[in-house]
Amino acid sequence: MSLEALRLIYFSYFHSVLSYGITFWSNSVHRKYIFRIQKRTIRVITNSGIRDSCHDLFKKLQILPLYSQYIYSLFMFLVKNGDLFKLNSNIHKISTRYKNDFHLPSAQWKLFQKGVFYSGIKMYNHLPLTLKELSHDVKWFRCALKRFIQSNSFYS
Repeated sequence: MSLEALRLIYFSYFHSVLSYGITFWSNSVHRKYIFRIQKRTIRVITNSGIRDSCHDLFKKLQILPLYSQYIYSLFMFLVKNGDLFKLNSNIHKISTRYKNDFHLPSAQWKLFQKGVFYSGIKMYNHLPLTLKELSHDVKWFRCALKRFIQSNSFYS
């Protein structure tokens, strides 16, 4: 089969199952095993050896690794549900360089800090300013975020 046909099969079977609800289950202990299965699948698609690195294979196939897919899904969740979060500019009227960041609520419990709400805000605040400015338009933000994540390829 051609590489494009195998890539299409990957997206129709494996990727659809992988990305379903990833923002909520990706903090589980099983994510390491799922990532290994994803790498094994990529090696089968590209006919690579067992010990070959998958880092370049993900970029070649333009497939996001599990952790990158989690980051992408988490940011899309934050942008689509932006009305649930407060910006720093809404909390105080002082114009600071962090005015476009989401306000991080105080949290003492580790369980809350590992959750979608808190960890999503924390990671979103580390995005470049150019991406944060695009967050008002979901379509443009999605394209720019996908390019940003694919070029950086967060592997862990």
